[in-house]
Amino acid sequence: MGFSLRSFNSHNAFLLNSFIVLIISSIFSVEHIYAAIVKAGSCDFYQGSWVFDESYPLYDTSRCPFIPEGVNCVANGRPNNDYLKYRWIPTGCDAPKFDVLDFVKRFKGKKIMFIGDSISNNQWVSFICMIYAANPNAKFSHFYSQEMSSVSSVNFTDPEYDVSILFNFKPYLVELEETPERVLKIDTISTGDVWKEVDVVIFNTWHWWFHTGRLQHWDKVQEGNKTYPDIDDRMTAFAKGLTTWSTWVDKNINPKKTQVFYQGISPSHMRGKEWGYPNTTCADHTTPFNGTTYAGAPEPGVAVLKEALSKMSTPVTFLDVTTMSQLRKDAHPSHYANKARTSRDCSHWCLAGVPDTWNRILYASIVPELGNISFGP
Repeated sequence: MGFSLRSFNSHNAFLLNSFIVLIISSIFSVEHIYAAIVKAGSCDFYQGSWVFDESYPLYDTSRCPFIPEGVNCVANGRPNNDYLKYRWIPTGCDAPKFDVLDFVKRFKGKKIMFIGDSISNNQWVSFICMIYAANPNAKFSHFYSQEMSSVSSVNFTDPEYDVSILFNFKPYLVELEETPERVLKIDTISTGDVWKEVDVVIFNTWHWWFHTGRLQHWDKVQEGNKTYPDIDDRMTAFAKGLTTWSTWVDKNINPKKTQVFYQGISPSHMRGKEWGYPNTTCADHTTPFNGTTYAGAPEPGVAVLKEALSKMSTPVTFLDVTTMSQLRKDAHPSHYANKARTSRDCSHWCLAGVPDTWNRILYASIVPELGNISFGP
């Protein structure tokens, strides 16, 4: 293992070739993961296409008080709002409707926690906006924090809306000590007790593992008694972090008390040449890909993630949202991540938007009886 920095994108072709064997060898070992994918009969919710629907979006962005500036594309002046109007239609059926009244009835007095990086935050905000939209007069309390490992919360306090939706900012899932140096402890989880106290947990980690330069958030990597300036192969680092996380979950989570989900890898659309549009980024696109097939290469991290999940003894529902999200090159904030339009964000998602569909499927995954799900826009 060397100690030089390497960018994931500069080794993309190598990684894809390297994981061909892994993907093939994992087909049978990850079979039980596919069994956990939410289905209605023979319909896989994760395969389908985006269609224009005038009844969308699912909520009025201007009426949701929880949306931060970075993903509030309408408020930041995005002129083309067609991205708000696309509905995900799985092949052969429809995505489940998020029935808020059903949800709060089932989860009255319970806690749901999103755990991970800013993509998890993106989904968390979408989730609470969807609940709030069903009753904009609902009483709530909230607490926000941007500190590493901190927990933010929105608690709906009306008797019929007595549910807490939390976000734990834990971008690597494993520990990152920030003083006096920033040390990524790749084999350690020491602040996970809060995860045991909730009824539903949705984990996610991905993007931060491949940050380099000024965006890199560690000065050293520690594994056991050894400390490294860095790890050459960031995919190896990602796999090690997932192993630490999965081992912790198997030892500490009681599946009779807590439902465990893993949010699939959310793609970015920074380099159009990777998906057939040279010299473009997400900022140059206002419509999704047509059809059901993404024009670019698959995300290599998906194979690594499925491999880690396949070895777990704890039941984990895998929310395999990568393909449906890859099709939405139009739905990132791009230059409209702030009012000054000085940003170029092709990683996060405008709200309302793609994470709303993730949450419709999450809802269908949380409830125990799919037969009670209503379908439609």
